Amino acid sequence: MLEIPITYLKIKDELKKKKKIMRWSVMKWDEIGKNIAKEIESSILKYFGKKEKSYVVGKSPSGDDTEIFDKISEDIALKFLKPLNVNIVSEEIGIIDNGSEWTVVIDPVDGSFNFINGIPFFAFCFGVYKNNKPYYGLTYEFITKSFYEAYYKKGSYLNGEKIKVKEFNPNDITISYYPNNKTDINKLRDKVKRVRIFGAFGLEMCYVAKGSLDAVLDIRPKVRAVDIASSYIICKEAGALITDENGKELKFKLNATDRLNIIVANSKEMLNMILETLQK
Repeated sequence: MLEIPITYLKIKDELKKKKKIMRWSVMKWDEIGKNIAKEIESSILKYFGKKEKSYVVGKSPSGDDTEIFDKISEDIALKFLKPLNVNIVSEEIGIIDNGSEWTVVIDPVDGSFNFINGIPFFAFCFGVYKNNKPYYGLTYEFITKSFYEAYYKKGSYLNGEKIKVKEFNPNDITISYYPNNKTDINKLRDKVKRVRIFGAFGLEMCYVAKGSLDAVLDIRPKVRAVDIASSYIICKEAGALITDENGKELKFKLNATDRLNIIVANSKEMLNMILETLQK
């Protein structure tokens, strides 16, 4: 039997490691995310607003129903991501831990209720974290074909054009909110011009990032990391403040089950207005 020298095996192992490092150094997460988004789009829009075509195929780790279009969307994302041997966190399957420094957090369809009921406000969310720190976020709004994206410390963009939160104007405030039963949100509502509740939190965060909303908050709590991981990066890069219900910098684990209280505001003034109402 032919014996392979130990030195050869060591060299071969080192070459494999170098190739892996090189592969990650040239990884274009924006291209990967956009390719996934477009394939999902071409596969599931036939279910949009068609309750009679959809059906439940299982339960997510957090206990929500998984509809067939959710499963199709997630399977497409997994087809792209599994060969990369990264960690994956997804709404329908939970966590795939490959021991990688990279973690991709996805919500295949943010706003599933809207989708199946024919309400044109839903998105694909794709957040990339390196060693659990934000790296790249992509949220794709299917109906308007809007790509919101941001690399860490490189700004936020909508279809290639830079975006940022709007300046605070106390006479022109529009918010979206999801209160709990213990909060008297009427006092906050009286201070703003408009309230709009859209039903897809990750996408609503992007509306804060581009200046359409002044703030969005959920203190039920219902939001999970899969809902916000991509838009968290986009909002941060656009200048938004993101905190918990006590005004502390939001911290969250990359999983599909923890429920979060979250406030996203375009300014300190807007954040303080929300916090004052919650504290009362």
